[in-house]
Amino acid sequence: MIYINISIILAAGEGTRMKSNTPKVLHKICGKPLLTYVLNACSKAKINKNIVIVGHGKEKILDYYKDASISFKEQPIYKGAPYGTGFAVIQAIDEIPDDSIVTILCGDTPLITDNSIKELIDYHKEGKFSGTVLTATLEDATGYGRVVRKESEDILKIVEQKDANNEELQIKEVNSGIYCFNGRALKYALSKIDNNNSQKEYYLTDAISILNNEGYKVGAYNIKDSIEIFGVNTRVQLSLCEAEMRKRINNNFMLDGVTLVDPNSVYIEKDVKIGRDTIIYPGVVLEGTTTIGDNCTLRGTTRIVDSSIGSGVDIESTLIEDSIVGDNCHIGPYAHLRPNSKLGNNIKIGNFVEIKNSTLGDNSKASHLSYVGDADVGVNVNIGCGVVFVNYDGREKFRSIIDDNAFIGSNSNIVAPVHVSEWGYVAAGSTITMDVGEGDLSIARARQVNKTGWVEDKGLKKHK
Repeated sequence: MIYINISIILAAGEGTRMKSNTPKVLHKICGKPLLTYVLNACSKAKINKNIVIVGHGKEKILDYYKDASISFKEQPIYKGAPYGTGFAVIQAIDEIPDDSIVTILCGDTPLITDNSIKELIDYHKEGKFSGTVLTATLEDATGYGRVVRKESEDILKIVEQKDANNEELQIKEVNSGIYCFNGRALKYALSKIDNNNSQKEYYLTDAISILNNEGYKVGAYNIKDSIEIFGVNTRVQLSLCEAEMRKRINNNFMLDGVTLVDPNSVYIEKDVKIGRDTIIYPGVVLEGTTTIGDNCTLRGTTRIVDSSIGSGVDIESTLIEDSIVGDNCHIGPYAHLRPNSKLGNNIKIGNFVEIKNSTLGDNSKASHLSYVGDADVGVNVNIGCGVVFVNYDGREKFRSIIDDNAFIGSNSNIVAPVHVSEWGYVAAGSTITMDVGEGDLSIARARQVNKTGWVEDKGLKKHK
């Protein structure tokens, strides 16, 4: 029989222990919201349709995922409204076909993997179960519902900690909060659950007991790595999930041929790509969709965001944002590439140099203490120490063009819009306000005048 794979992801909780105005499932680890990790795992597990149950903070969640292919269902949050996981799942009942396999997950468990979801679904199918619970064995099971099994090892029931007796509290196998159901069986069980418990909530766990009592076959699949069921209720738990995700990301890079000198002191987000034989030293931060080529070296307090770095690049203590860097460049220390900067190959950007919305051609260099803003710089151009591209008149910004093989002397100002033609030379200390022709030397500074005896005439000389 061919089944439709559906997920129902619970994301309606208040998350009061987070003490935040941000919905819990939108808090991030390694650059992505908790909910995104669950959605991505479902996608990789070949689930056809995702249904997300929202409640508190729904507007922010809907806005964040406005372009995603997700079906959202709202759980009522008015005063006196029913609560509980069972009631949340009921909100999606109209979207559950009888011939579907429904995987129910929590939006605050970002460590769950697609492999575990696939294994759960496969176990459910192969065992011909109507419902299957994903379980884990924990040394300290405090706070979790306990899994009570039959002699046949199939599941009998799940008992919430607050409703468990002393014998049940000794059980180490716990409910992960993740389930797999046949669509028809799930809808039947949901129609039978009630809130006859200490919390007066509609528990999804009661669906397991209902199916058992009605003669349905119910199973339990014990997950291989219990860390995957770890949920987030506080910022402390958020940090623990962050640490685990960072470990996974960093380990994968090292197994793929990247050297992390100290993996615990490097921060790399989920969508970053890094080539082989790149070496990353402590303190480096790589964010967003950043791509690093082969044989690069990243040192110091370097932070790179949404940028593409070529191969053979050496970067030290530099901030690079939304920019492109070619091969075999040397950048830093203390350089800043602001958004929309594009460097060619074999370029040197030295200490305290800022590049903004500019292009630099191959083999050009700005070795120290310069600002290049809103400029198109050709190949083999030298930008001296202290050069400033003056691009803003207080109301509008203007662009300058520096052609190939030009030379901009130290402590010069290029007042845009200016065009320095090929092999044009600007003398040190000049303020350039007009175009410089091909092969010309432009000098724009006052002639030096030495006034003999001026200090004595002014009476400024101090006598011993």
